[in-house]
Amino acid sequence: MTVTKQKGDTRSRRTLPWPLTFFQSYIGKKWAMAVSGIVLLGYVLVHMLGNMKVYLGPESINEYGEALRDLGGHLAPRTHVLWILRIVLATAFAVHIYSAYYLTYRNAKARGAERYRSKRDYLAADYASRTMRWSGTIVLLFLVFHLADLTWGTTNPDFSRGDPYSNMIASFERIPVAALYIVANLALVPHIYHGAWSLFQSIGINNLRFNKWRRYLAVGVAGVILVGNLSFPIAVQLGIIA
Repeated sequence: MTVTKQKGDTRSRRTLPWPLTFFQSYIGKKWAMAVSGIVLLGYVLVHMLGNMKVYLGPESINEYGEALRDLGGHLAPRTHVLWILRIVLATAFAVHIYSAYYLTYRNAKARGAERYRSKRDYLAADYASRTMRWSGTIVLLFLVFHLADLTWGTTNPDFSRGDPYSNMIASFERIPVAALYIVANLALVPHIYHGAWSLFQSIGINNLRFNKWRRYLAVGVAGVILVGNLSFPIAVQLGIIA
């Protein structure tokens, strides 16, 4: 007997695009955490280097701020490219947090079934579970305050739009704010170090011969960012930037 399929009897299952399907897997979460971490790490480093222009004087860093708003030149309306970059960063931040919590959850479940647990597989999750409770919360709250303080100006009573030099001084002249920036950057260091150390391992690139250089890279990147970021509030407090 032949069964004839009539229209509407079967429905084609809608499949997600490959990137989303891959992201749903455990390996996909590890890759997502690594790639988003690279994006965020690159931003933190570039952002710190850009802010170093404050030592060249008001004109230098103010022109740098204007250059960021004019990214794209005549090919895009003013600030549009900057907003696209902000959206990319916000997406990377959300993906990074979600992946970290997912890996932490998987790690917690694996503790009850050690025969399925791989030390290499759960390296990122182990680290996240130990540090996210305190340093991750500090960094997240600091990010919100940083935007409100130096980007939106809502927490900076002397904020002047388009004048990053004066805004930085007005912000870091307040001792509590300077102390907050120092504490937040100290909390950020473990994340930077671990991210620079484990990003290759997270995507399956792991060789004992290169571990020494990976550690040098992690220490170097974390150290440069820490010293650079701490220098701003300290320089204002000491009157070096005024």
